[in-house]
Amino acid sequence: MIRADHLCKKFGRQEALRGLSLWVPEGSAYALIGANGAGKTTAIRIFMNIVEAERGAATVLGVDSRRISPRELAQIGYVSENQELPKRLTVGESLAYLRPFYPTWDRDLERSILAQLRLPTGLRIDDLSHGMRMKMALLCALPFRPRLLILDEPLSGLDVLVRDEFMASLLQQAGEMTILMSSHELNEIEGVATHVGFLDDGKLLFEESMDELRERFREVHVTLDRPASPPGHAPKEWLNLRTMGNVVTFVDSRFSEDRLGAEIGTLNGSVRNIDAQPMSLRSIFTTLALVTRDAAELRQNR
Repeated sequence: MIRADHLCKKFGRQEALRGLSLWVPEGSAYALIGANGAGKTTAIRIFMNIVEAERGAATVLGVDSRRISPRELAQIGYVSENQELPKRLTVGESLAYLRPFYPTWDRDLERSILAQLRLPTGLRIDDLSHGMRMKMALLCALPFRPRLLILDEPLSGLDVLVRDEFMASLLQQAGEMTILMSSHELNEIEGVATHVGFLDDGKLLFEESMDELRERFREVHVTLDRPASPPGHAPKEWLNLRTMGNVVTFVDSRFSEDRLGAEIGTLNGSVRNIDAQPMSLRSIFTTLALVTRDAAELRQNR
């Protein structure tokens, strides 16, 4: 549904994207995660032909993103944290304005989403709170049953209750859509995403399915029969290695029970216990972000 090949984009001297390549499979819910300033919004704006890349190419629904026509736009729902809405119109007037642009607009679905989000049709958009405006943006993006739904930081600035309502509505209406969402609110997207891409400083560090990601990451605690010391040559897959007393702790980024057992055998001392626990997306992201930051600082200090 979306493919990017070696996208590069600068704003002045700032490199927003540095050779970004990614692939969003049809039917997936792809979460593009990363810290603020990582380049997520720039990538999405290139996909939507709001800005143009200096190098590289992107296709959306099989079409060059620079040549997206009304035909493709009628199949794409777009919700952005900074999205402009017609402030002088009421909620009802805005919906009436949009309907003729979308041949597939479903009035029953519109009424269902409107009731679920509890948006008053007679209230002007200018009088809506930030959370209600984000609900309004979602309401405008779903009734025509888009093939592709793009969400750019839709949860930013929302209170917990509004976030839960937003995500519940999205899950109910998702259907056959492909979803691309950018966010740093990792707890909220973990129950929705089927695929994830980790963007850092304009570069994609990895992308894979959530199932594969959860399968290969474990937080490991190894208890020895003597005070632990850091191994001289720890496997490169062991991240954030620490020792405390007779316990060695690390994140195994390529978890395999057989391989882990063999590698732990190289530690100094007999192993009393091995505890390997699955990790949340937030914990995985935090680990990778710290490793990336430490590696960057090391390069700068050389």
